[in-house]
Amino acid sequence: MGAVMLQGTGSDVGKSVLVAGLCRALANRGLVVRPFKPQNMSNNAAVTTDGGEIGRAQATQAIAARVAPHVDMNPVLLKPQGDRTSQLIVHGQVRGTLAAANWREGRAGLLDDVLASYRRLRAQSDIVVIEGAGSPAEINLRSGDIANMGFARAAGVPVVLVGDIDRGGVIASLVGTRAVIDPADAAMIHGFLVNKFRGDPALFDDGYRAIEARSGWRGFGVVPWLPEAVRLPSEDAVVLERRSVGGDGRIVIACPITARIANFDDLDPLRLEPDIELVMVPPGQPIPDAALIVLAGSKATIADLAFLRAQGWDIDILAHHRRGRPVLGLCGGYQMLGRVVSDPHGIEGPVGSVAGLGLLDVATEIGLAKTVGAACGTALGAAFDGYEIHMGRTTGPDTERPVGHFSDGRAEGAMSADGLVCGSYVHGLLGDARQRAAWLARIGVDGAGPDHSASIDAALDAIAATLERHVDMDALIALSQTARDDREQ
Repeated sequence: MGAVMLQGTGSDVGKSVLVAGLCRALANRGLVVRPFKPQNMSNNAAVTTDGGEIGRAQATQAIAARVAPHVDMNPVLLKPQGDRTSQLIVHGQVRGTLAAANWREGRAGLLDDVLASYRRLRAQSDIVVIEGAGSPAEINLRSGDIANMGFARAAGVPVVLVGDIDRGGVIASLVGTRAVIDPADAAMIHGFLVNKFRGDPALFDDGYRAIEARSGWRGFGVVPWLPEAVRLPSEDAVVLERRSVGGDGRIVIACPITARIANFDDLDPLRLEPDIELVMVPPGQPIPDAALIVLAGSKATIADLAFLRAQGWDIDILAHHRRGRPVLGLCGGYQMLGRVVSDPHGIEGPVGSVAGLGLLDVATEIGLAKTVGAACGTALGAAFDGYEIHMGRTTGPDTERPVGHFSDGRAEGAMSADGLVCGSYVHGLLGDARQRAAWLARIGVDGAGPDHSASIDAALDAIAATLERHVDMDALIALSQTARDDREQ
C-alpha cells in the first residue's frame, strides 16, 4: 500500500489531468488505484455512488482508475456561491456556508475528516494518487493548510512538484518554490515533472538538468502537450474562454458564461459533433446568431440572473426566442427561464425574489434541502442516465408538459406551450448519443456522435500511454512505497 502526491507550482499546471493519466496507467498495470484530493474548490461537481458529491476532476480520476466515484476521494469540497462565500461539502454532504474570512480558521478542523478518508482509500488500494490544490508556494496560505503540505506532512506522503513549461518560466517556478517554502515542507518533495512541453523534449535537457542541480530534486520526466486532455471534463470555469469553440460545424449552439456557472461539462458532448460549433460566450460579448441557446447550471441563480441581464444577454435570448428558435435550460439555467426565482431562506444570498426570463410558466423556490442523486429515465423518446444536484423546487403549468420522466414514472422538467423552451434538472443529459440525437434533431441535425463516456475513456487510455513513454513510472511507484502510515507518527 503506497501513496504519492502531485502538487503544482501554480493553478492550472495540469495536475488533474496528470493524476487521471497516472491512475489509468497504473490501473493498466494491474494495480488497485484510488484518486484523492483533500480539498477542492469547484462548482463542477459529480454525484457518487454513495449519494454524495465530489469535484468533477476526482470523478474523472475514478473513471481513470476504473472504480466508482466515492466521497472519500474528495472529502472537502468548496462550492463558491459569491465573491466571499462558499458552500462547504464534507464527505459529500452540505455542512454549511463559509465566508472567506472564516476559512483559514475553519479548515484546520477539517484535517481529521481528510485523514479519515485518506486512510480508508489507502487500506483498499495498492496506491493512492493524490492531487494538491493551487500551489505550496502560496506561503501566505500555509497556516492551517489541508490541501498541500499541511496534508502531505500530516499523512507522511511523498510529493512530486509539477511545473507548466507552456506558460513560461518553468525553471524559476520549480526552483523558486524550493526557495520560498519552509525547509520541512521542501523535504517532502522528492522530485518534479515538467508538463505541457511542445516539440522535442530533448531540447529541454539543459533546463531539466539545471532544475535538478538547483533544487536538489530528481526529475521524473518531461510530459509533452496532451491534446487528448481537451476531451476530459473541465473543473474550472477559467478554461471556458480558451475552449470556447467545439468543431467548425455549420450549426451554432451558444452558451453564455455566467459568473457562477456550474456543471458546464454538460455541454462537452456537443464537442463530439462535427456539424456543431459550440460557442461559450464570454462576458462583454453578445450571444451570436445560433440554432440553440443553452443556459448552463449555476451555483447562485439569482446572482447569475443579474449578471446575465448586466451583459444584455436577456435581450439576446428573448430575441432568439421571438425568431422561433429553441432555448434549453439545465438546472440553474432551467430556473432562470421561469417567471420568478425566490430565496426565502437566504441560501444563495439576501432573502428575496427576482423575476426570471419568463420563457417558461414556472416558479422556483430555493429551499433548505438539497437534491443529490443519480437520475435515469426517458426524455424526448430516448433514454438518459445522469444525475441531479440542486437546491430548489420548480412548479407551474409548464411542468405539466414535462421534458421526460424518471424511471420511477415521475415527471421531469418543463416545456413551454410553443415547444421552443425546455428546462431540465438532469445533468449529463447530452452524454448518451441517443439522447443527444433527440435534442439535435430539434435543430435539424440528424444522428449523433459517440457516447461521451466512450470518448473520455479513449482519451484516458491515450494519456496513460503517453505517460508510460515519458514518465519514469517505476520510480514513481517506488517512491509511493516510502509513504508512511500517518497513524504511526
